[in-house]
Amino acid sequence: MYGEIITIGNELVDGRVLDQNSWYAAGRLTASGLCVNRITSVGDNYKTVSAALKKAVEESHFVIITGGLGSTDDDITNEIVAGALNRPLCRDRQMFEKIMNYVIEKKIEITPSLEKMTWVPEGSIMLNIEGAMCGFSLVEKGVHLYFLPGVPDQMRYLMERFVLPEIIGFYDTLPVMRQRIFKLYGLNEPELAEIFTKLKGKMGEIITGYYPRFPENHITISLRGEDESAVIKKLDRFETEIRDLFGACIFAAGAETMESVVGSKLTEKKMTLSLAESCTAGLISHTLTNVPGSSSYFQGGVVVYSNQSKIDLLHVDSETIEIEGAVSNSTVREMAFGARERFKTDLGLAVTGIAGPDGGSRTKPVGTVHIGLATKDDIFSKKYIFRGTREQVKQNTSMMALDWIRRYINGDPFLSGV
Repeated sequence: MYGEIITIGNELVDGRVLDQNSWYAAGRLTASGLCVNRITSVGDNYKTVSAALKKAVEESHFVIITGGLGSTDDDITNEIVAGALNRPLCRDRQMFEKIMNYVIEKKIEITPSLEKMTWVPEGSIMLNIEGAMCGFSLVEKGVHLYFLPGVPDQMRYLMERFVLPEIIGFYDTLPVMRQRIFKLYGLNEPELAEIFTKLKGKMGEIITGYYPRFPENHITISLRGEDESAVIKKLDRFETEIRDLFGACIFAAGAETMESVVGSKLTEKKMTLSLAESCTAGLISHTLTNVPGSSSYFQGGVVVYSNQSKIDLLHVDSETIEIEGAVSNSTVREMAFGARERFKTDLGLAVTGIAGPDGGSRTKPVGTVHIGLATKDDIFSKKYIFRGTREQVKQNTSMMALDWIRRYINGDPFLSGV
């Protein structure tokens, strides 16, 4: 059941492109009950690709290889495989017909770069030859090798439709593998690690992990077993432990996001929301409207970057800005109230701050942010200091502001801070 993933491309090893393919393939294989014992990324180089491939054949039952199947000069996977496995390149008849049909349809001349794609290592079987994108497979010393495009969408399509079903079909039974993901906001990594120490002795065979996904942190719990119901029961019990320990800091699970959770809660309570954004310049509005159907609860917002726009559009008192400053609890409270009044919503949410890298002072350093929330009965506000780059300050401000809505609707103490 042990497999390996090799991703090929100079752009991966020099940091120009994030390797999404190994992440996706490993997740899908693991979720299917299979094991991945190694992930390797190598450049478009004969020596390194050849060495990785030979090692994989000696140590794994199946191998997923992505990248280098195109028509450009640096797409040399086929040539490398042919040399490494001592399999001469042969023209695949089906692939040649596919390329020729393309040439005829487009009324163009066949070029060496297009013809190059018709040559594959001897013994290869083409994958999805009738489709828009192709890969190929071959068997070497009993090990099944799958060569897929490096383009993530193409790789995922072939993985789901052809590769994964075939690999699963090799085994009569596979152990059940289940994983759950919990998303947290408001705790840093050292705080997470400290809380996790309280779980020692309770984990058993459950595998846990926590991973930063700025500005969030994710916790995973995984368990492999023969009986699905037993696996689920154990995960259920451990999930209770996790939720008891982290409490309201867990804002979502699985594929949920902060904005989808907030949207669901607003919908459930039949509440409407409006925004007044200064330092985030529309980021919160953009995030909220990433959720389909958000128009049912999000009525609108204003970006009030200048002092005058705060006065003109939200009726913030000019004396408030003059005395307290645009970045202050007093100003953000008036902004939240003004947004709620202007859009006639149940809630008015406002942010103002100094995102940097300039504009800070001794009393109001870069990263100073004030958040305000106006409800039917009250107005809340609080000051935060967020560290990091300009973009990170904006992201943290957006996340915290949305978390205020979540906690307010839940009845959680959202003013307790981070």
